[in-house]
Amino acid sequence: MKITSPFKNIWRFYAEGFRNMPSWGRQAWTVVIIKGIVVFIIMKLVFFPNQLKKNYDTDAERSEHVLDQLTKTK
Repeated sequence: MKITSPFKNIWRFYAEGFRNMPSWGRQAWTVVIIKGIVVFIIMKLVFFPNQLKKNYDTDAERSEHVLDQLTKTK
């Protein structure tokens, strides 16, 4: 009896599913993946800019600011 790892079984399950998928299904997955990548890039650039790089020139200034924000009492 041959024992295989669960990861290998999971990989084989998905690989066979994609191999047996009709062409419209592959096209749909391609669109979903491309759309996800584009949305991630837009979210990263627009909504999460690197404020520390913009506002501080050196790593020492950045780390000092972060430390101040983390230890600041209200």
